[in-house]
Order: sequence, then C-alpha cells, then structure tokens
Amino acid sequence: MNLEKAERNNSKVSNAHDRFTKILFIIYVIVLFWILLLKLGVLFSYMDNRSINVVPFNESEILDGENILNVLIFVPLGVYVGILFERSNFARNIFLCFLATFIVEGLQVILAVGAFDVTDIITNTLGGIIGLILFKVMEKIFKGRVKAQKTINVISAIGTILMILLLVLLKMDMLPIMYR
Repeated sequence: MNLEKAERNNSKVSNAHDRFTKILFIIYVIVLFWILLLKLGVLFSYMDNRSINVVPFNESEILDGENILNVLIFVPLGVYVGILFERSNFARNIFLCFLATFIVEGLQVILAVGAFDVTDIITNTLGGIIGLILFKVMEKIFKGRVKAQKTINVISAIGTILMILLLVLLKMDMLPIMYR
C-alpha cells in the first residue's frame, strides 16, 4: 500500500515538473519567434529583400559572431526536445531540431523578415544537437532524468526571467546598448 502511494506522489511530482518544463518551453519558443521573426519589433532595411542562400558559410567565417549566436540561441531547444520528447530516439530529436530551424528559416522568407540561409540551418541545428547532448550529460551527472530536469528547470527559469528582463530593458531603451 505504501509503495502505491509513493508511486502516485512521484508521478504527481514528475507531472508538475513536466508542466513547468512545457511552460518554460512555450516562453522560449515565443521569445525565439519574437527575436527571429519579429526582429524585436524593429524594421530593418533588409526586411523587404527575400533571398535564399544555399551555399553554407558563403559570406561568413565559420566562427563569426552571428554563427556563434545562432548556435547558442538553439541550445535550449535541444535541451527542451531532450526532456519533452524523451521517448523519441536521438536521431528523431535531431530531426525535430532541424525541422524547427528549417521552419524558422522558411518563415523568414515567407514573411519577408530575413533570408533563408543554409548556414543558419546548420548552426541552429548544431545548437540543438549540443542541447540534446548537454541534457544526456546532465542525466548521467544527476543519475536520472528527474533530477536533471529539476536542475534544468531552475536554470531555465532564472535564464528566462533574465532574458525577458534584458529584452524589455532593450526594447525600452534603458540599456547603454542600441539595437536599432
């Protein structure tokens, strides 16, 4: 009887962590789309130009700032995919990261807010792969999925709050950095 009660309590705790992870993931996706598709609400001169680049690293060096930022901004996607799609195998999760970045690149062209760039697909997908690996490493370090997920949720919650605060301050011109 006590074993059944303990299992129900563990299930409730796990469901609460899963719900919190999903909320953090939704916030991440909204912010990602705001940054990548709505360009923080700023109209840039290139936004009317629809272009497609199918040659990887054609106009940039592999380790330039934009490529590094593209990798970094998609690391959380890989972590969230690893948590939320735990029953999928690693290859399928990589495909989900690729598909998400492919959709973002396609929407940039369709909405005339950027270019479809193979370099971005490569770097964004690489970020997702790094996030997937990072989650697997954390599972091993914390000797289980639940402890790794709890830790990631705490880090993600803090990171989400800081990111939203930074974006709000940036949007309100309250930082010494100008993004226009």
